[in-house]
Amino acid sequence: MVDAMNTEQRVIAIAEATEPFEGLLGPSSAEGLLGWVAAELGSAKALDSWVRHGGAKTRALAPDTILHVVSGNTPHAALQSLISGLLLGSHNLVKLPRGGLVEVDKFILRLPDSLRRLVEVREDLPDEWIARADAVIVYGADETVASLRRRVPMEKIFVGHGHKMSLGIVWDDPAFASCAGAARDASLYDQQGCLSPQVFYVRETVPGLARAYAEKLADAMEEFRRSCPRSSLTVEEKAAIANLRAAYRFRAAGDLRVALWEGGEAMDWTVIYEEDAWFTASPLNRVVFVKPLPDNLPEAMGPALGFVGAVSLWPCTEAVADRFAALCPSRFCAIGRMQDPPWTWHNGGVASLHSLVKWVDFEP
Repeated sequence: MVDAMNTEQRVIAIAEATEPFEGLLGPSSAEGLLGWVAAELGSAKALDSWVRHGGAKTRALAPDTILHVVSGNTPHAALQSLISGLLLGSHNLVKLPRGGLVEVDKFILRLPDSLRRLVEVREDLPDEWIARADAVIVYGADETVASLRRRVPMEKIFVGHGHKMSLGIVWDDPAFASCAGAARDASLYDQQGCLSPQVFYVRETVPGLARAYAEKLADAMEEFRRSCPRSSLTVEEKAAIANLRAAYRFRAAGDLRVALWEGGEAMDWTVIYEEDAWFTASPLNRVVFVKPLPDNLPEAMGPALGFVGAVSLWPCTEAVADRFAALCPSRFCAIGRMQDPPWTWHNGGVASLHSLVKWVDFEP
């Protein structure tokens, strides 16, 4: 059963609770959150009353209970998922990763009692929670999403956010003005999220421009590190980066088509220039590739083409975006803004709030 607060009251309370998390969530004003509801449901009042729909009226029905299964590498996604459920007024079951998420705990403590009662949190996932849920939202690896999809009855709403890979395209930037933004995109959250770029493709309006861009990007990665250091690495993560660096260091020694820039003994960041345009998956943790933009980028993406998350552009214009529509991302944005999607972003091509509600029509 949804709570007794109306949508506007919930929005005001949620906006106040999100104030300390603007660095993770971006601007979260009451006006902006209410605009998100209106954009997806057609009216900010669609959850509270009948609203005009064609020649009749309609009303959005929120799920009584939503199960959120969130991952530990993207706390902002966990908060966004929980906030979507609270905006709808649903009861929210939040399955946290082992060890929890301090950001989620702090956010819940800032909620008023009326909304805090709509949240339950635990680090395991009992079958009883799946049975209780009317809708299930899952963030995680493809295997995690598929496994939970099999456990959720078909009649329940299921929204899965699995593995995605993002990239940037530098269409025209002879002054390297986008490098600072590219470093920010590739460094925030240590590339752990689906919006983190792994490769930047540079259109070579003059020969050697992509390699020069890689060198400037390396400088920008170091500059960003000084104000925002990378988090600690596991033994496995260190090994993956060390092995990759060794392989490319060996290749760069005898091949001018390859170059490597390494950010310190602590493996703070790595930039690799490679003339081969084939999309190369990064081991993450601020390891980014720079390649010349090929004539047929979708072909160069290979198997990654079906898993494109976001594509950043410079300059970010509709004309440039139209050139790369075949990549089928869920989002085009400017380089430097990849980690700051608006609340109205269609994550995975799905409208977050609209995908969770059902509609009942009234025809007087």
